[in-house]
Amino acid sequence: MSEILVLKNITKAFPKVIANQDVNFSLQKGQVHALLGENGAGKTTLMNCVCGLYQQTSGEIFINNQAVRIDNCSQAVAHGIGMVHQHFMLVPELSVAENVILGLKREKDFFIKIEDVEREVAELSEKYHFGLNPKAFIKDLPVGMQQRVEILKVIYRQASIIILDEATAVLTPQESEELFHIVENLVKQEKSVILITHKLSEVMRLADQVTVLRDGKVVGTVSKEKTNERELAKMMVGRDVLFDFKRGKELEKSLKMNVENLTVIDTRGIEKIHQLSFSLYSGEILGVAGVDGNGQLELSEALTGMTTYHGGSITLADKTYKHMSTKESYRNGVSHIPQDRQHTGLIMERSLEKNMILADYWKKEFSSYGFLNQKSITKHAATLMQSFDIKASSPLARIRELSGGNQQKVILAREISRGPDILIAVQPTRGLDIGATEFVRQQLIDERDKGTAVLLISTELDEIMQVADRIAVLYKGEFMGILDRDCLDVHEIGLMMAGVRKKEMEGGYDEA
Repeated sequence: MSEILVLKNITKAFPKVIANQDVNFSLQKGQVHALLGENGAGKTTLMNCVCGLYQQTSGEIFINNQAVRIDNCSQAVAHGIGMVHQHFMLVPELSVAENVILGLKREKDFFIKIEDVEREVAELSEKYHFGLNPKAFIKDLPVGMQQRVEILKVIYRQASIIILDEATAVLTPQESEELFHIVENLVKQEKSVILITHKLSEVMRLADQVTVLRDGKVVGTVSKEKTNERELAKMMVGRDVLFDFKRGKELEKSLKMNVENLTVIDTRGIEKIHQLSFSLYSGEILGVAGVDGNGQLELSEALTGMTTYHGGSITLADKTYKHMSTKESYRNGVSHIPQDRQHTGLIMERSLEKNMILADYWKKEFSSYGFLNQKSITKHAATLMQSFDIKASSPLARIRELSGGNQQKVILAREISRGPDILIAVQPTRGLDIGATEFVRQQLIDERDKGTAVLLISTELDEIMQVADRIAVLYKGEFMGILDRDCLDVHEIGLMMAGVRKKEMEGGYDEA
């Protein structure tokens, strides 16, 4: 194989951070090369330099052994480089063909005939087995098909180097598998693919070569045949990582929360949760799986009093609430790890110790006669810092000064230290490295083993399957079914994530 893309000593510096430092990388023609690393490792920044969104501070880029300078996206396209971003760049109200041609200049044509574009798109769709209708509107397509439109856009622009950024982040397992087949077919057509990911399973499924980034630097490049998931994880984190978590014996169950016909309508008048009913028991983790945007956030905010629900009831501690405030939720033994730690879970300009008591500042331990007990607050924070391995200069350090993983540990420590009956955790490992992810997941299991009822809401199916005792699949605000840990089937879960309802009595399926 010949080298189609070579990066030599690429450094990208921003005012307060060096995102990439002396990175060397090479892509062979007809190869899938995975760029592996945790969030913040510098993967996307590096590829943004290749596709013209950024310009490197220093270093060189070679395409087909020729040094090139890529100052903008148009130059990247001219060099045969196309990038499919994690967040799609499509116009919902336009058709597939219109999105493919959008923003593309064709010097030979003063006017572009959409019929010609539709014919060309149909031919490419058939060649690469995309199954796309050029006339279909983007708003009517499922997420997996929208991603195919993004890939078709770069192929239409005659890209020979295709960069896929976190390609399976919003896909069901079935859609992910279909994408893998597409990538394999692209390679057969002599395309070269760079796969940006933090998922080890994707690397072992698709890649020929793997380059691992950590803190903006290359840790190493290895062939897939000469490595495994554990070795790659160690390269990403710098130490051995647990894949199997310790679970205690099942405890006797008691009902902690009962939800009946819960309905939530957002500020636009759109129903996000539709007559949802379920029960949550002590000593279990109920995992809520589903593609992001199907009502996960609205469900968690209704259960914790952060938003008003418009129908149904929530029963806590034998008391039924038709309306519930955050204060009532907390004082009934509910702790909450929110989806957005910086905007919802923490006050970024306040100290670590003050953030540790946000929910409980009123307790006698921390205040009396309207005055805070500073000595007790500092001692409490120092104890939790040690117990949860929170790395900060002192309890007085501002939250903004902590890394994302340590910010999440502050929330985890605060909510768990309250001794909750119910712990609602929403995307608790989003944006964390493998080491912090491992820690958070084990903490959830430890809480379950203590008898806490844990509701884990996550779009990471691997996470749900690792730690949950039961899995409920949420689609458009409704549960498609609830499965026990002992009878989990990824294919079945994937169908439910796509809106296929499980018939519990008959064992068959119905479209939701």
